[in-house]
Amino acid sequence: MSSSASHPPRLHALGDAALVCTLAAPATLVQQRRIWALCEEALRWPAVSEALPGMNNLTLLFDPALIDAAELEIQVLAAWPQLVAAGREDLAAPGRTVEIPVAYGGAHGPDLADVAAHTGLAPAEVVRRHAGGEYVVYLLGFLPGFAFMGGLAPELATPRRAEPRLAVPARSVGIGGAQTGIYPLASPGGWQLIGRTALELFDPQAAEPTLLRPGDRVRFVVESFEP
Repeated sequence: MSSSASHPPRLHALGDAALVCTLAAPATLVQQRRIWALCEEALRWPAVSEALPGMNNLTLLFDPALIDAAELEIQVLAAWPQLVAAGREDLAAPGRTVEIPVAYGGAHGPDLADVAAHTGLAPAEVVRRHAGGEYVVYLLGFLPGFAFMGGLAPELATPRRAEPRLAVPARSVGIGGAQTGIYPLASPGGWQLIGRTALELFDPQAAEPTLLRPGDRVRFVVESFEP
């Protein structure tokens, strides 16, 4: 374990009823598991009404009639070394394994050639490496059911498009920097689109509206490939 991995979060108040806890970059699975563990712990505290995990950060909403930000900071800093020493982050958000079939390239993945050109890999090799990875959902955000995933092979990292699209088709699979993700709904977006899945990522009428949850492990399966 690196020394930076065990450093306590930076803390700052957000108004008079919220505290933001931020870990130092980079965003890794170890870091995100620490966020989940702190979230689980903080929800046991009577003064904390809600805990909102983000990428390398956690926002705690609290009742200022029960505790102020300074007191909550002390509580977070006191709990942090205990979570690390107990290895609690390894138990947090174990998740499920979800397979996502993807039609890569062609009309479904109009940016596959651009990703290949940026990485210096053949389109088929981009697909092979993307589908060969194991990804972990760090958080849901941006759109309902949009999963930010870690685990992308470093050689596949590709900057977002210089000009975002006004309308990305729903269920498009993309690469944005060092992450991969799936657009659950049609929306504007700047990620590089390399494929599309037929699975619904978000159904507001379902008992579980989102297909993916933080902590889930995701594997992409090549359903088809068109250069």
